[in-house]
Amino acid sequence: MARKPAGVYIRPLRLDDGPVLLDLRVRNRRLFQPFEPVQSERHFTLEGQRREIALCADDAVADRRYAFGILRTDDDVLVGRIALSNVARGAWQNATVGYYVDGRWQGRGYATEAVRLALAFAFTEAGLHRVQAGVIPDNGASVRVLRKAGFRREGHAPRYLEINGAWRDHDLFAITVEEWDPASARRA
Repeated sequence: MARKPAGVYIRPLRLDDGPVLLDLRVRNRRLFQPFEPVQSERHFTLEGQRREIALCADDAVADRRYAFGILRTDDDVLVGRIALSNVARGAWQNATVGYYVDGRWQGRGYATEAVRLALAFAFTEAGLHRVQAGVIPDNGASVRVLRKAGFRREGHAPRYLEINGAWRDHDLFAITVEEWDPASARRA
């Protein structure tokens, strides 16, 4: 996971990422709003970002969630966040992937690379069997990211998640370790 591919690499979020993550979240608040649950005003404070980072670290120790910063390889600038959440063990061995990239860095393939790297972590280091994602149907950019990373569409879930204050339909995508191409992480 420490290897840096051509465009971005991922690493666990650190408390000192708080100011940069806060800046990213504040600048992109309107851009991300249509695709996220309603966030409290505390979320848009340095304390709120540091609290979230600390919770992510606790969740990683407890094997519940793994959150990573997405950083550019050429200058180590944090350009986004990706997480494997809702880790389920037992017979399922599943997690849900979610991600965002700063608007000024979108359209460069960074999200696709980050998803490929998160899949490598999920299937090799975390020992998961399956990773899934839910996408609002009109979020074409996110659908393209998942398809490029090897996900297949599994179906449609009406009123799946409360997003931006309303229960929104989602298309469901997934990939299993058997479908995953390990070379895709090396190409990332």
